[in-house]
Amino acid sequence: MCHSPLHPFLAALPKCEHHMHLEGSLSPSLLFRLAAQNSISLPSSTVDASFSSPESLLDRYTRFTSLDDFLHYYFIGMSVLLEAEDFEALAWEYFLRAKADGVEHAEVFFDPQAHTERGVAYRTVLDGFTAACRKAEHELGISTMLILCFLRHLPVKSAEETFEAAKEDLKSGALAGIGLDSSEKDFPPELFKTVYASAKEAGIKRTAHAGEEGPASYVRGAISSLDIQRIDHGIRLAEDAALMADVAWKKMLVTICPLSNVRLRCVTRVDELPVRKFLNAGVRFSINSDDPAYFGGYLLDNYCSVQEAFGLTVQEWSGVARAGIEGSWCGKDRKDELLEHLENVIKRYNNTQGPR
Repeated sequence: MCHSPLHPFLAALPKCEHHMHLEGSLSPSLLFRLAAQNSISLPSSTVDASFSSPESLLDRYTRFTSLDDFLHYYFIGMSVLLEAEDFEALAWEYFLRAKADGVEHAEVFFDPQAHTERGVAYRTVLDGFTAACRKAEHELGISTMLILCFLRHLPVKSAEETFEAAKEDLKSGALAGIGLDSSEKDFPPELFKTVYASAKEAGIKRTAHAGEEGPASYVRGAISSLDIQRIDHGIRLAEDAALMADVAWKKMLVTICPLSNVRLRCVTRVDELPVRKFLNAGVRFSINSDDPAYFGGYLLDNYCSVQEAFGLTVQEWSGVARAGIEGSWCGKDRKDELLEHLENVIKRYNNTQGPR
């Protein structure tokens, strides 16, 4: 919780999350429970003391040195996920937290290659996550969409095979679109031009991580070579004024992840992020939690971190929330519902402030 007078307003805002990896919501407590349940041996505490307990592992998460350091633990965590019920439990835990933070629409990532590479069937993963999504919609009122991500550190052929395996789900709408994640450095977006071209030809929505650790040229490459419709992370975009102006003109949404960027040392403090630059340039962005179990905060925590760093106004936050709704991949009817809710929240908050 932030100490800003705007905290009640931030908490009440109807939020859309566009950049959250379901595998990244695996809490240490659930990780240890599933490891015991599925007879999975975690690294010995004599080799890595972080695995002495859930508490020690959570403490280790506060000391990541880089994206690759985080990914080391991220992929170890995935090893405990074997059955559809495991994936459902993982996603459900996230949706409960999301509901508490005021999330009303969630477009969430998952990494099928990280599971198929270790012998877990793609359908097992999808069935588990889909079950949790349906439960979130029916019991929590959160509209959900699943986005399949390719792991850029794996061979391009693996991405192409994954795309073919998931193509019918992507075309049917069971999956909302594709994304690109994992280690960014040394894996420029142009490597995946062919698979993204196939997705575009099939009418499938496209996003990609770009400009997190990689330079602004990776953002430009993702736009020009992959023809993405959304930019994930994208903080290096601010280093290229012409590109930033182009993104603003195209009304492309950038999915910023403040606490993640600090925890992975892309910046040292939240106030170093280009939030103010984006606002001044008219770049549309949403605030997101990325891998919340690893980075010290879910969505409202990220909103609070931005407020404490930049002191945004009610009008500016309303614009951020509106951009997130309009930049979502859900249909017009759902967007209209969310926009109406937003307007009601703004009115209620303004009415509590009295005459000025």
